[in-house]
Amino acid sequence: MKLRICGIRIVWDPVGDGEFFCPGCGGDRNYRRLTGRRRFTVLGVPMLARGTAGPVVECAACREHFGTDSLDHPTTTRLSAMLRDAIHTVALGVLAAGGTTSRTVLEAAAATVRGAGFDDCTEEQLCTVVEVLAADASQGSAFDPAAEACGAALAIELHEALEPLAPHLAPAGRESILLQGARIALADGPYGPAEREVLTTIGGALQLCAQDTARLLAEAARTPS
Repeated sequence: MKLRICGIRIVWDPVGDGEFFCPGCGGDRNYRRLTGRRRFTVLGVPMLARGTAGPVVECAACREHFGTDSLDHPTTTRLSAMLRDAIHTVALGVLAAGGTTSRTVLEAAAATVRGAGFDDCTEEQLCTVVEVLAADASQGSAFDPAAEACGAALAIELHEALEPLAPHLAPAGRESILLQGARIALADGPYGPAEREVLTTIGGALQLCAQDTARLLAEAARTPS
């Protein structure tokens, strides 16, 4: 066995902890956030400081170290919640474009939201939320119709719900969200102008190019319900 006389050792100090999606394990795990101090060692004994190391994230399960950018990836639990919220907001966006006047569209929207994980969602609840958003957004506006104000408010909601989610989804996942909105809009017939505008906004927020959004909407319209 070769004796190592001198070298560099890193002494790690914990500075925080939490839960993250471990790239090594491929699942949600606890982690420790560590900062390091490099030490020059002689016969394993620390002698001189040689700067700092890290910070890094250490998985509590596999003990592997990862860059702190690994914390940017949502946990599986968080990603599921983001997906539920995204689909709920997409449904509200389509309904705000005129879908609350159609019972068929309301039923399709409620079924889609329930399928996303909001098991107790009803048509009446969705309709009420859209009405509240319209009323809140139209206050202070003497000239904008409530529908237009609600559309502007929900455009912001759509971007806030979809833009943080989009980088963590494969293209097929982003397309699936848009198509769910398209199927709601098509429940009572062809897209109306306001519905198409909302769906185009959804496609943009999901980082789909305009051509792909138009293609997907056209394909959905040609597919029998």
